[in-house]
This record gives sequence, C-alpha cells and structure tokens, in this order.
Amino acid sequence: MNGILNVYKPKGLTSHDVVDEIRKKLNIRKVGHAGTLDPFAEGVLIIGFGHSTRLLEYFKDLKKRYYVKAILGLITETFDITGEVKEEKNCNKSAKEIIEAINSFKGKYLQVPPAYSAKKYKGERLYKLAREGKIISLPPREVEIYNIENIKVNPPYFSFEVEVSTGTYIRSLCMDIGYKLSCGATAVELVRTNIGDFNIKNSINPFEKSREEILSHLMNPIKVLNLPKVVIYKDYVEKIFNGIQPTLEFVKEIINDFKKGNDVMLVCDEKLIAIAKAERNSSFFETLRKESRLRERIFSLKKVFKEAKF
Repeated sequence: MNGILNVYKPKGLTSHDVVDEIRKKLNIRKVGHAGTLDPFAEGVLIIGFGHSTRLLEYFKDLKKRYYVKAILGLITETFDITGEVKEEKNCNKSAKEIIEAINSFKGKYLQVPPAYSAKKYKGERLYKLAREGKIISLPPREVEIYNIENIKVNPPYFSFEVEVSTGTYIRSLCMDIGYKLSCGATAVELVRTNIGDFNIKNSINPFEKSREEILSHLMNPIKVLNLPKVVIYKDYVEKIFNGIQPTLEFVKEIINDFKKGNDVMLVCDEKLIAIAKAERNSSFFETLRKESRLRERIFSLKKVFKEAKF
C-alpha cells in the first residue's frame, strides 16, 4: 500500500492520534505525516503510506494557510485558550489600531517558538519538557507572513486568514500582535485550511470514514509531489533499482524543465522509481544528445523505490 492522503485532523486530537487511527483501519504500520498540528488546532494534515513516507519531507516546506481567531488582553502559558491564564489586561485599542497592528506583521520577522509546541529540543518535544516544568526558550527564527486577509475586529476579539512560511507559529503571531498593542493576545480558534494545493474542502476525516472510503482517497505521489518529472525507459528501471546512476540513455521524456541541483522524480508507467538530483540543466540534454554523450551521468540517485513492482 502506497500513496498520499489529504486528511482533516479534528480539534482536540494530536497528529499522532490521526496516524494511529489510520494504522488501525488500514492495518498498516508504515504511516507518517508532514507537519504537526497542535491538539488545539484543526485542519489539513498530509499523510503518507508505505514508501511515500519517504517523500513527506517534500511537503513540509509548502506554504500554509490558516484561519485564526484571538482575544486581546488575555495571556496564557500556551498562547492558546487551553493553557493556564497567566495575565489579564484591559485593551482599549480602536479597531483601526488593531488592524494596523495585524497588518504590520506582513513580511519577514523574527519569531520565538512557544514553549508548549511540538518543536524538538535535544530530541524531546518542547511541550513534554514544559509539562515537566522545564521551560526551554529557543532563539527566535525568521519566518515570513506572505499575506493577511479578511481581517475582522470585534474587540476584544479579532480574526483573519493568513498565509505563512513553514515553521511559523500562529499562536506566537497572535501573541506578538497582542504585545504590539501592549496587552497580549491568545488564540481561541485555529484552522489550517491549506498546505500548498491541499485544501481542507477536499480533506477527509479518518475517524468518520471506513477503510474502503479512506483507500478511495489515496493519491499517487506523482500527481501531488511538486517536483519536475522525467520518464525513464522501462528497460532501465532495474538498473536504477540496482543503484546504477542514470545517464541520458535512460531518459525517454522530460516532462518538466529543471536546473542543475534540483531534485527530480524519475518515473515509469506512472510509478515513482526514484528521486534524483540533477547534475545538468535539462536545457543542456539536447546538446549532450547531439554530441552523442548518452552515457554521461545526468542524475545522482537520492531515494530509490524498489517497491514499485513491474
């Protein structure tokens, strides 16, 4: 069993709970997810099965889109409404001031990850350390807020939709907005609506679906992985399985252009054979053909999928 699934994670459950549910229903151990959603949050979670778990790293850096609602003047230890309240303040700011503060975070800025998060420190999840009383303050990291839309303000509440780079914590963004307004803020609702082209409207809730329904939504990784595609002659597939580095004579067709250093999908009969690093620009291949340099290595194998039986 192999493929990618666009899953809806319900509020109140961990991402690992979703993986466990799928393992049980499909009776398969090799299941993983790309990017973690906090129990407080709900929304899109990308799941990989079988050898597609080795592809999940390519989904982690996709842009993510969220809907968030927050309350001003409330500060909790987790930056969301599930945490212990640490401070309450009055926030006498106008709607205009709140909107200006929200919009001021567009672009790149240094963000400190919340102490209660799934981020790891020396191999341990921060939330696990925090529950043990070990509060770890990680250094700030640069994140990017690409776009903020549909801002609504009804003091002390505000909400908006936001598109962000990987590694951005929306709880921290809300708190930072609150700090800028001198009163703090806490997220009360959080929904991840998109990861790249994976949309919540097309996601499925595995807790409400049967084994057959889940399998019917399984996607071929070739269709959803955003990497250039190169078709390999079937006669050369076994050579790749044996670790032989591909040369130009392996190549039947270049579907998408690529640059030297790019990762590329090598496929045959709509099956993923390997992920390889390009050693040449695709535009140079024609020159190699004209010069009869068909045995010159053009790819370096990174991941080979021998499970793709023929």
